[in-house]
Amino acid sequence: EVTVMESGGGSAQAGGSLRLSCTASGFTFDNYDMGWYRQAPGHECDLVSTISSDSTTYYSDSVKGRFTISLDNAKSTVTRQMNSLKPEDTAVYYCASPSWVQRCAYWGRGTQVTVSP
Repeated sequence: EVTVMESGGGSAQAGGSLRLSCTASGFTFDNYDMGWYRQAPGHECDLVSTISSDSTTYYSDSVKGRFTISLDNAKSTVTRQMNSLKPEDTAVYYCASPSWVQRCAYWGRGTQVTVSP
């Protein structure tokens, strides 16, 4: 059974930083690209960043230069450092593989990030 647990969200002021972690199990972690998605109220599930098993990364334009994704295959953990936070980063953040049909609000509970002006 696949399990995903996101943690590390919280509140921050604009310009601040937060660090998110995702621990997953129930599948061969290093066989999958992993990513972070986010969903704000009334919005679709948006891709934020991905990382492959060889640590090749992708960032959406909205977070490029501010967020950093990293991978620890030994611990089946994906971490994301978020700097220079903006109010528009406010959302629930989910960890999932781009290979999976469902990305948001399905595998894990997500972690809320709230950024105030």
